[in-house]
Amino acid sequence: MAVPTEILELVKRFDRNLDAYKHGRYNETQIRREFIDPFFEELGWDIANKQGYAEAYKDVVHEEYIKIGQATKAPDYGFRIIIGI
Repeated sequence: MAVPTEILELVKRFDRNLDAYKHGRYNETQIRREFIDPFFEELGWDIANKQGYAEAYKDVVHEEYIKIGQATKAPDYGFRIIIGI
């Protein structure tokens, strides 16, 4: 499978501006919105719930709490594969 053009463009833009991202005022949200979200969207994930699914049927959930041992965590993304929709 060839790398999608949009992903190649994201990589080029990131490389071109790497110093600004490392030493500038870029925060996690900016990086997610400008690079990570478009990356996963290009791979076919509905990051923004454009399909309008109810919470239980979303492809991707953001910062959903999960229990790991005694700790509760909230990963940035949770990817679901829902069979039979």
